[in-house]
Amino acid sequence: MVSSVKLFLGLTVLATLASTGYAIKCYQCDSITNPKCGAKFEKDSSYLLDCAKIAPPRFLQNFFPVRNATGCLKKVLDTVPQHPQIIRSCYFGDVSNTQVGCQDDPSLPFSKQLACDVCTKDECNGSASLAPVAGAILLFFGVARLLA
Repeated sequence: MVSSVKLFLGLTVLATLASTGYAIKCYQCDSITNPKCGAKFEKDSSYLLDCAKIAPPRFLQNFFPVRNATGCLKKVLDTVPQHPQIIRSCYFGDVSNTQVGCQDDPSLPFSKQLACDVCTKDECNGSASLAPVAGAILLFFGVARLLA
């Protein structure tokens, strides 16, 4: 009886983690067209986007053919001298290896990327913390130990 309760608890936790991984919500805006999206970000629900409803940018689709977003990103680009452009959006790719997902957009050839921060929590654009991923890993190992 006790082992079946442990198994049910473990499966419930894993199913919850798996289902929330595909339902991430991120802010999507650009500081060039919207000053509220800049360094002093003013949260507004109109910028909030369910990332499950969009596909990766075209230049990333060769790497991630129509795949769900794995996090949120905040890119800082040097497009206008002394006025960095900040882009907030959904992130597609491996959050622990951002080399591919944070690559420069070829449609912006004269911009230089200054930073690309990736996070995995809803509405987290701007934080480079991977603490939520580490917490999920620790929770997984805790449940595995409980089931052992």
